[in-house]
Amino acid sequence: MSEAHGADRARTPDEVSASWKREAVELAVLFMTVGLAHLLAILLGHTDPGPMVLVGLGVAVIAGAFVHKRLSTRRGRVRPLGEPGRVRPPGEPGDVDEDRPMSLWRIRTRVVDRPGRLAGLAGAFARLRCNVLALHIAATGSSATSPSGCDALDEFVIEAPTDLTMRDLRSAVGEAGGLDTVIVRAHVEDLVDPGVQALVLAHRVSEEPHRLPEAMAELLRAPAVHWRRPGDTVDGTGELGTTLVVSVHPERALLVSRPALPFTPTEAARAAALATSARRRRYHSGRAPGRTVGE
Repeated sequence: MSEAHGADRARTPDEVSASWKREAVELAVLFMTVGLAHLLAILLGHTDPGPMVLVGLGVAVIAGAFVHKRLSTRRGRVRPLGEPGRVRPPGEPGDVDEDRPMSLWRIRTRVVDRPGRLAGLAGAFARLRCNVLALHIAATGSSATSPSGCDALDEFVIEAPTDLTMRDLRSAVGEAGGLDTVIVRAHVEDLVDPGVQALVLAHRVSEEPHRLPEAMAELLRAPAVHWRRPGDTVDGTGELGTTLVVSVHPERALLVSRPALPFTPTEAARAAALATSARRRRYHSGRAPGRTVGE
């Protein structure tokens, strides 16, 4: 069964080319053999121009096969990325140069949830020689799931050449249909899968509840996390959505601040789940520590 399948398998272009060259060489050898036989007959006393013609044809076929092979090898050395045999014009998307210095960016933007919009953003990054390393998409719907009633909230972690500025990235995202774009520097930790990280941190705080502020800062990539009481006021001078209050106990909560990047509803849900993991332990309601993480 497998032998029959192998026999019926369509041959690749390389296999077809190799077969053609082999047959040409065999034909040339046949010409030369017949020519030499006739030449031997001439030496024995017969006169006939046929041998010289056959020998000449054999030499010509061998020379043609040799030249074709050399040209094919030379084209293979300069074969561009993308479609075989086509030279990519300057500015067309291609692979990122591995030796080029790169930097990490975290980009969040609103997009209309229609076919092709995400592909347009990916194409915009490709034209700038950027690599998309991670992508998170918030649930589509109304303002209950994403700000300003947008259809989708896409967040990318990209690797971009160091000569690209934040303005270059913002302009490219805007031309691709992104709205309300927020761009900040990213770190290697941003490449960790949020779901896996949430499970690891939940296990940590279930064993050591006092490490909840530290775990919350790690989960949300927040520079400042500190305890507060329900009656404490929250500074409203920052950008909308950059502070998050996470209830841990009726008499205490965590105030999380991330000035550069507003929190999403998904992040708020993960933070509440992490706090629940700590609350299930015997979390005493004594004096709330005034410790601040990241300050």
